Amino acid sequence: MSAPDDRAATLRGQPTYRIGVDVGGTFTDVVCVAADGMTTLAKAASTPADQSEGVVAGLAVLAQRLGLALPDLLARTERIVHGTTVATNALLERRGAKVAMLTTEGHRDVIEMREGLKPERYDLRLPAAPALVPRRLRLPVRERIRPDGRVEQPLDRASLDAAITTLRAEQVEAVAICFLHAWRDDAHEREAAEAVRAALPGVFVTTSAEVLPQIKEFERFSTACVNAYVGPVVSRYLARLRGRLGDAGYHGPVFVILSHGGVAPVEEAARLAAGTALSGPAGGVAAGVALAQRGLGQDLITFDVGGTSTDIALVQDGEAALGRGRTVAGERIALESLDIVTLGAGGGSIGHVGAGGTLQVGPRSAGAVPGPVAYGQGGTEPAVTDANLVLGYLDANNFLGGARKLDRDGALAAFGRLGASLGIDAMAAAEGVHRLANVRMADGIRVATVRRGVDPRDFTLLAFGGAAGLHASAVARELGVMRVAVPVFAAGLSAWGMLHTDLRYEMARSEIGAGGVPDDDALRSIWAGLESEGRARVGAWFGGAVETKRAADMRYGEQVFEIAVPLDGVAWDAPGLAARVTAAFHARHESLFTYALAGEEVVLVNARLAVIGRLPPMPAPPAVAARAPAAPFATRRARLEGAEHDLPVFDFAALADGQQVAGPAIIESDTTTVLLLPGDQARMDARGWVDVTLPGEST
Repeated sequence: MSAPDDRAATLRGQPTYRIGVDVGGTFTDVVCVAADGMTTLAKAASTPADQSEGVVAGLAVLAQRLGLALPDLLARTERIVHGTTVATNALLERRGAKVAMLTTEGHRDVIEMREGLKPERYDLRLPAAPALVPRRLRLPVRERIRPDGRVEQPLDRASLDAAITTLRAEQVEAVAICFLHAWRDDAHEREAAEAVRAALPGVFVTTSAEVLPQIKEFERFSTACVNAYVGPVVSRYLARLRGRLGDAGYHGPVFVILSHGGVAPVEEAARLAAGTALSGPAGGVAAGVALAQRGLGQDLITFDVGGTSTDIALVQDGEAALGRGRTVAGERIALESLDIVTLGAGGGSIGHVGAGGTLQVGPRSAGAVPGPVAYGQGGTEPAVTDANLVLGYLDANNFLGGARKLDRDGALAAFGRLGASLGIDAMAAAEGVHRLANVRMADGIRVATVRRGVDPRDFTLLAFGGAAGLHASAVARELGVMRVAVPVFAAGLSAWGMLHTDLRYEMARSEIGAGGVPDDDALRSIWAGLESEGRARVGAWFGGAVETKRAADMRYGEQVFEIAVPLDGVAWDAPGLAARVTAAFHARHESLFTYALAGEEVVLVNARLAVIGRLPPMPAPPAVAARAPAAPFATRRARLEGAEHDLPVFDFAALADGQQVAGPAIIESDTTTVLLLPGDQARMDARGWVDVTLPGEST
């Protein structure tokens, strides 16, 4: 076999590829985009014990589909972008590092007191959520910096050394250093971090000012503790991934998509591991933005249904909404992130009888192992995928293009057992699971829209993920949505979306002072400092074009919470900057709350800057061929609303540009299936998606 350099030289001039990898709860999706825009999707079973095994297995399947040896594919690959659930799983399963916290004496209970609020304020029996760091490992250190930066109590090295002795005795894997008012001056945190690293080499150390240099102790402390808790796990995983990719023949750049929708090198993802908590779902939102730019529509509901969960987000006016203060597995992460609603309803969600004797679906999932009953891997409880098979929506012999045969008889027997406990037959139980999954998904969309003052009927439902096409039409009817779009490569759209993102580094600094908005020169100085630091950081990642986006967190003087104010439209160099920034806040407040208070004092709380490194744009995929409309290749018996129907089955890849398909019908590919209900009118769009119009507004 040739050495890597020899192979690269031999393949010089061959097509180059960009590869996106999305690790889901059941499958790992690998999408490859060639220089001409041709897109190829491969799937492999996820490997929860070590996700990197599933990644390399997916790359091997992809190479086979392209007719290449894996080393040859990797030699032609320009970059790999990866979405991972390692941090999320560590939080959900409480399998992170053994973490300790050093904090200002008298303040070690901040992360347990939280903000004095309960997630369910009227539930008097709700137990207190356990803190991520147990109290015995929250170690006080004598030091104190005032909010104005004045040192009231110098860092006491004796108390710090005593804490380090405890850390050593406890054999902790990670340490979060969270001192009071470190957002104003982090000198004490830096000194403590240096001491811990020197005394405990190999221990993951993070400081609150590195992670989130902002006011609000609970948010800063909590985010730093999460970063320390998941940091070693994420770091080890990314090191294994780089090792496996290197062994397979890939030595190019690997980027990880972060919760804010941008990508960063693996080293940055390991440093700011808390920023990967929404890594996987962020790819789907990025795909929605990319499709909006390609003409799908400016207002989309991204509806990503995978094996274990459904992820929902909004794209409005062609842009995805960002927010802060997300809670993942009960832990506050106050980093910038996409506004994504996640619910435990996917293809692997298990149908069962609840405590009240009624049918329930999820949140338990069959996952990749053992998987739904139909996988024949030892599962005994029926899942949503089993229901879709029993009802005739899936082809038992053509799942994953025939790579996996499904056991319909086993799934039917499982529904027989479930139905017997409910006093109904197996088919009624399967139909109940399918319908209940639809209702849960619709409720999730209401959380992302109606509860936030958005009418979902004004949006297009962008359905993707392996299972979304089976539920999209019914879910849209529940919501009164009139249009559904399902991309040809729906099953891998999140991985595809990751390839359409840019490098992004988010920065924030608390700048709150005695009150009011700083003058023009001070404002320019604040953001100039952020820009200098941010450009240096992103410039170290790559040598391409860099852009910046300014924003601020502001409030009226008597308010408790601030709002995010975009400042890109503000003329930065002309006189009167402070007045224009203040006017931007008034306008933003009015757009959110329908009023502004022109006479009230306005306060700048946080200055924000996004530094964006523009990666080379992705080529557009080839247009769908203009040819004779494809005839259905089969007919399948399926159950709809309690009645049996013979549904025509169309090959997704064979549909011609402009071809129309009337429901009820099934459109299927190797990796996804679209169920059209009676009255649906589907049309194949040359840009690569099926456009479905629903019949009239749902009542």
